[in-house]
Amino acid sequence: MKLWEGRFGKQAAQTTNDFNSSIAADSRMFREDIAGSLAHAAMLARQGIIAPEDGQAIRAGLEGILAQLESGALAVDPDAEDIHTFVEAELTSRIGDAGKRLHTGRSRNDQVATDIRLYLRGQCGEVSAAIERLIAALEAKRQEYPDAIMPGYTHLQRAQPILFPQHLQAYQEMLRRDLGRIADAAQRMNECPLGAGALAGTGYPIDREYTAKALGFDRVMQNTLDGVSDRDFCLELAAALSIVMVHLSRLSEELILWCSWEFRYIELDDAYTTGSSIMPQKKNPDLAELVRGKSGRVFGNLMGLLTVMKGLPLAYNKDMQEDKDAIFGAFGTVLLCLGAMVPMVETMRVNRENMRRAAAEGFLNATDCADYLVGRGLPFREAYKAVGRLVARCAAEGFTLETLPLERYREACGLFEDDIYAFVALEACVARRQH
Repeated sequence: MKLWEGRFGKQAAQTTNDFNSSIAADSRMFREDIAGSLAHAAMLARQGIIAPEDGQAIRAGLEGILAQLESGALAVDPDAEDIHTFVEAELTSRIGDAGKRLHTGRSRNDQVATDIRLYLRGQCGEVSAAIERLIAALEAKRQEYPDAIMPGYTHLQRAQPILFPQHLQAYQEMLRRDLGRIADAAQRMNECPLGAGALAGTGYPIDREYTAKALGFDRVMQNTLDGVSDRDFCLELAAALSIVMVHLSRLSEELILWCSWEFRYIELDDAYTTGSSIMPQKKNPDLAELVRGKSGRVFGNLMGLLTVMKGLPLAYNKDMQEDKDAIFGAFGTVLLCLGAMVPMVETMRVNRENMRRAAAEGFLNATDCADYLVGRGLPFREAYKAVGRLVARCAAEGFTLETLPLERYREACGLFEDDIYAFVALEACVARRQH
């Protein structure tokens, strides 16, 4: 059954039906579609637009359909045009003419706009909970290695000594901002378009505030054209999810580097790595690499949505059917990647000795060595040059600043005393940076 058949003199071609169908994407919204229909039917009966007995029949019929879909006793018809058509046709087959009255005062345009907001509201909660789990996994790893010293990097060159927990905390802060962006987008999305109809509302005396409250929305959308024709909430969520993937990809890149033989800062658990078909020694960080690679999917989803929406005149256009594959795909990919990242972080082992050795060998305490001279009255730029000469000499002769003989220090600058060794110790360098 097509909801729009009355105008047409012949059946649509099969290719038209196949091309026009969205059931593969929107069938996952069956709960939201039924919830919206239950609220709409209750409002129609409350307003006297349909008879009370019709409202009761619709409610019983929809609840039965929902129960059977959830139990698996009823399957969504893949040949249905969309989930809205399927539910209404199934309802009508069960309760007769009362089912045909459900769509009074409503269009598929405001119906789908409502459904997708309800569905994405739940998806926001799932992604946020998954991000919280990753933050907790990073926190647990910070607590496991509270005093592990590692090199901090700029330009991927060793720069200054830091604590491993500080490095992990940087990602926690990024992820907390991600939570804020998703929450902000979800709050702006929580407006109810139901009642906007196709574009201009309806002549029936509906109560939009009632349906909005029944569905848990904060408010109704003020402009009916806006209610059915914009998907900026999808764009905003796709942008927020893209930033999540940027952060997951950056963390993945570091894990990939750290578990390489060149770094050996961490070892990933066997359960979250794979091997080679030809090289028996290999232990590959494939999950981290896939997270890094899947970021492109989410970025592509955002770009696809932007491209769909950029030239559309008001109000609804069929182009907007493309919104679901893109935004559902973005959420699905992010959830998949978070599901992989959490146990990978939870089970990774840290080689604190290798981290500290890299920090010691990279002259990461050179800035502190210069600060030592500044504390004895030497201008910073002169101190900088003196320590630069010391570093060059250490590199040439195989010393570190912690092992360089005091006479070599004094050859560079007479202000050095034997307390320089305590001052440039990595633990002291880290301890001074408490702010």
